[in-house]
Amino acid sequence: MTAPRCLIVDDSAAFRDAARAMLERGGFAVVGAAADAAEAERLTAELHPDVALVDVDLGADSGFDVADRLNDSHHDLAVILTSTHDEQDFADLVAASPARGFLPKLTLSADAIREMLG
Repeated sequence: MTAPRCLIVDDSAAFRDAARAMLERGGFAVVGAAADAAEAERLTAELHPDVALVDVDLGADSGFDVADRLNDSHHDLAVILTSTHDEQDFADLVAASPARGFLPKLTLSADAIREMLG
């Protein structure tokens, strides 16, 4: 079984680095990291990840918009939204999005992502 290929989309370089280290230790192949919506779309087209971990708040960009755009152009991509905020703050938006679901950054783990991927 090959390692799931993951793209991390977050405007915090520190979080991108921490998430990369955690995911790689957990058996994921982190193929790229993007700081904004445009970079996320470009890297998804170039790298063909299996899963995109997308921050809800990307500075000027909305993670929900990114999830919509990535899903529109890459139907086989599993998008998982994440945030430092509580899931209840976004429950309706997550439910209406094409994302597989939401994982709070505090509980983010390779196992939690694998569970969400089914």
